[in-house]
Amino acid sequence: MEYHQGIILGILQGLTEFLPVSSSGHLVLGQTFFGITQSQLTFDISVHVGTLLAVLVVYSSDILAMISSVFGFLSKAVSFKPVAHLVKEDKNLQMAGLIVIGSIPTAIIGLVLKQFEHVLFTSEVLVGSMLILTGTILWVSRNYYFTDTKKSRFGNKKAFFIGIIQGLAVIPGISRSGSTIAAGMFMGLDRHTAAKFSFLLSIPAILGAQVLSIKDMISSGLIIDPVTIYATIASFITGLIALKMLLTLVHSGKFHLFAPYCWLIGSLVLLSKII
Repeated sequence: MEYHQGIILGILQGLTEFLPVSSSGHLVLGQTFFGITQSQLTFDISVHVGTLLAVLVVYSSDILAMISSVFGFLSKAVSFKPVAHLVKEDKNLQMAGLIVIGSIPTAIIGLVLKQFEHVLFTSEVLVGSMLILTGTILWVSRNYYFTDTKKSRFGNKKAFFIGIIQGLAVIPGISRSGSTIAAGMFMGLDRHTAAKFSFLLSIPAILGAQVLSIKDMISSGLIIDPVTIYATIASFITGLIALKMLLTLVHSGKFHLFAPYCWLIGSLVLLSKII
């Protein structure tokens, strides 16, 4: 892989990981465009770590608050002190619990679909079709921009369902951020809560996927070359910009504006296979 190819793919990963247009789908198309057919496992893991760091930076205060609440809960629990009130009153502890619940179906579905990755990540027709589906989901979401946080009840069932959607987003062409945020809004969550949960839920998902891939990466030879390093930096910087951009669009009720782009790219991909 040449330097310019690595940096462009890193930028592509950073932008599309958070913008609701499917990063996996765009990486498949990008590698196809550059004629890259060999496995780039180390590269893929590294650029995903770059975007993971972007989430950690943006949501650092929320993450630290949840960690503090969880440790506070555990310290009292092992000391046999009352903890029932913490579960009911501590919002950060509740959010941590919901992330755990949402991560369970994501992990199960992800492990199942991993067995078919040789098919999922090589079909441009699948990518095009799923991009059109993503665009449709985004467009429908324009009718669900709830803003009343008091009426936005968030419980275990909703977290579990969003986790299922995140698991299915492993399929290239389905936007993880787009589908999970839309799923939250479809179930009555206000757009702020839906976006926040979507990105916090992505942390264990991205981290877990990379941990599972490390074994394969080591067996194939752990070689992190300069191209990979530059690409990772590019994915972090562009990911940071894209994440803040998407949050602005969600909060302003313009999340659905990415739908035409998904329809256009998806249609062009399908037409290229027909013509």
